[in-house]
Amino acid sequence: QVQLVESGGGLVQPGGSLRLSCAASGATFSTYTMAWYRQAPGKERELVATMTRGGDTNYGDSVKGRFTISRDNAKNSMYLQMNSLKPDDTAVYYCKASSLARAYWGQGTQVTVSS
Repeated sequence: QVQLVESGGGLVQPGGSLRLSCAASGATFSTYTMAWYRQAPGKERELVATMTRGGDTNYGDSVKGRFTISRDNAKNSMYLQMNSLKPDDTAVYYCKASSLARAYWGQGTQVTVSS
C-alpha cells in the first residue's frame, strides 16, 4: 500500500511558476514509476510527466520545455517545477505511483493560473 499526498498548488498569474510536491509513504518509493497527471473541468485526465525508477523522463506535449519532473528517493518525494504557466494549465494535479502490479493516486492539488 502506498499513500500519496500532493501539495504546493495555488493561484498564480500567467507567466508565473509553482512547484508541486508529492510525498509518499507506506512502500519502497524508489521502486515505483512516478507520474503527474492533471484534470481540468470538463476534460479527461491527462499525463503531464513521468519519471521511471531509473530516472528516465517523459512529458506531455503541452508542457515540454516548461515543466520539470524530479524525485528524491531519500525523501520519498517527487516534484513538478512548473514555469511559464498559462491559463490552460489550470487543473487539479494528481500524483501517481505505479508498478507492474498496481497503481496508487493522491487526492490532488488545485492549480489555478489567472490574472
